[in-house]
Amino acid sequence: MTESETIKNWVPKFVISLQDKGRSPATVLAYRADLEQLTAYLNEVQKSLPSETTQADIEHFRDHLMSQKYTTKSVSRKLNAIKTFFRWLREQKAIVSDPSREVSHPKIEASAPKFLNESQYRYLRDIVRGDLRIAAMVELILQTGMRISEVANLKLANVSRDELKIEAYATQPARTVPLNSAARFLIEDYLRIRPSTPQSEYLFISKNGKQLAVRNIRAAIDRYLLKAEMPNYSVNDLRNTFIVENLKRGVDLVTISQAVGHRRISTTERYVSLAQIKETGKKQKLETL
Repeated sequence: MTESETIKNWVPKFVISLQDKGRSPATVLAYRADLEQLTAYLNEVQKSLPSETTQADIEHFRDHLMSQKYTTKSVSRKLNAIKTFFRWLREQKAIVSDPSREVSHPKIEASAPKFLNESQYRYLRDIVRGDLRIAAMVELILQTGMRISEVANLKLANVSRDELKIEAYATQPARTVPLNSAARFLIEDYLRIRPSTPQSEYLFISKNGKQLAVRNIRAAIDRYLLKAEMPNYSVNDLRNTFIVENLKRGVDLVTISQAVGHRRISTTERYVSLAQIKETGKKQKLETL
């Protein structure tokens, strides 16, 4: 048992184990940030070893986050990272018992997903029109329902004229999503100004040719939503908009569910009430927003 190794030293090893298991880059990045935040907190209370950490320490950290105005959803996500980390430490025999096991999640009040109405997403298009890279990403999500992490990881080789291939990651299998002309035209516009050197396999890159991080994409789109006077919306609501609009226009549940990568049809069914429709449609072709 390697009891003398500090939590700070264990975190990079845990990150490598996540990468070896094929966890998505966004998940790995988030878990590392969450655990670094925990490490800093534990150092403040003079706890550096896994064996020194108690259930009370983790509960205090949870409560500290809540006092710092983190949302219950964010705190719960951070707690998931911590629980996964300590389970792994026990597997590595770095600790005898898991101090996070009995730590409860903060109660999350369920709220209905938000979505943009037609006038709102048309206005957002107008606002982002001068930024071809962001305009292409916004249009991709509106027309395909892709997750923001999938947009970040989309490769040039997986973009064809009529479809996109989304590679398997984490627990998500690979899938193919139809690409309509509205999204394709904006991708083509972006490709005309996309940096050609240094070469990158990813579609959306920085001026230096590096893959854009999820957090940077989110921050950029959030800025445009704020500029469009929609501060209560987020990039995830664009994906919701795709689902709701296709339901309203009579596309069947299976087609929508397959497009967005829902593992269960029941997940897609939750949007039916949002769409305010009495029964789902039978169209097997996605609509253009």
